[in-house]
Amino acid sequence: MALSVGRLPRIELASGALSKLPTIAAGYGRRALVVTGARSFAQSGAWERLSAGLREAGLIWQTMKVAGEPSPALVDEAVREFRAAGIEVVIGIGGGSALDAAKAIAGLLRPGNSVRDHLEGVGPEKSYLGPVTPFIAVPTTAGTGSEATRNAVLTERGPGGFKKSFRDEKLVAEHAVVDPELLAGAPPELIAANGMDAFTQLLESYVSTRANAITDALAAAGMRAVRDGLFAWHAGGGDAAAGREKMAYAALLSGICLAQTGLGSVHGLASPLGALFPIPHGVVCGTLVAAATRVNAEVMEARDPGNPALAKYARVGRLLGGRAADDARARAALADTLGEWSARLRIPTLAALGVAAPDLPRIVAASRGSSMRTNPVVLTDEEVERILRSRL
Repeated sequence: MALSVGRLPRIELASGALSKLPTIAAGYGRRALVVTGARSFAQSGAWERLSAGLREAGLIWQTMKVAGEPSPALVDEAVREFRAAGIEVVIGIGGGSALDAAKAIAGLLRPGNSVRDHLEGVGPEKSYLGPVTPFIAVPTTAGTGSEATRNAVLTERGPGGFKKSFRDEKLVAEHAVVDPELLAGAPPELIAANGMDAFTQLLESYVSTRANAITDALAAAGMRAVRDGLFAWHAGGGDAAAGREKMAYAALLSGICLAQTGLGSVHGLASPLGALFPIPHGVVCGTLVAAATRVNAEVMEARDPGNPALAKYARVGRLLGGRAADDARARAALADTLGEWSARLRIPTLAALGVAAPDLPRIVAASRGSSMRTNPVVLTDEEVERILRSRL
């Protein structure tokens, strides 16, 4: 058995874990930059409690808000604005956009150069040498797993737009403070999109060409948590708190897994779809995961019947409740179940999101990034287009 496991943050996962943040942050110095989303956390009682705790711990901080998916321009502007402020620790609090922005800013506050120097597939792709400002990640959604990953995803929209990663192990957070109480109050559509994002990351990590025994165990545990937690949280009611805890755990595991294994065809397609259309990342995952699973399985059955991912897809089909005795039926049950999940969560089709048949060739052409390279089987352009076409 050969294993290679990359760096992880120190993890604090518990209801009420936010109370530990001031002491953790003070361990890196007195001057902090706090990066949040546009509104929700900054307007919450949790922010008031955290502010009091930061003051009590002797911290002085500046704040920055991130509205929507972060762009390279936003990161570069923040680096210019805060570089001379003597920032000793960066705290990202929010969804994936806020955490990715904070992660990229932490990586560049000290070097001071443009993030475009390091974006995959954009510009010179220079090696990142650091040094990084210590970064603490505090997720308020349960989807991206950014609190555990080494990449910051940045988006430039428009006809020549892109969605690319600034990626290096030095960017991994020093601490991930995961408090399920921070998930309370999320609207159903956000719960749905984030939940399908987390599940897709777990499934794609599980069948990735770089999967290993450790990530398989974590991914399976995460998928069980999504199975048991997503709909309880989405429905509200008496089981919502337990559902939030399970989904906070699942999202964290999804980030740990994808950082080790890479992803697959859904995330390969999410990059151009997110750059060319104003579609939230989790919605892309939710609308495509069933179709991508079905196409991947059919292609392997036809061209690579010995591929170990076929047996893995069957195991997940059974894990989600399918009782089929043979593997082919279990794989079909998995794709059917994921389609039912998307419908139950009211994930829109690509057509409803503004994608039309003439758009498909340029989406396919722009999908061959790092995620597609760890898909369990190499798909032809026609097979990738089939995934998209089935969701028009």
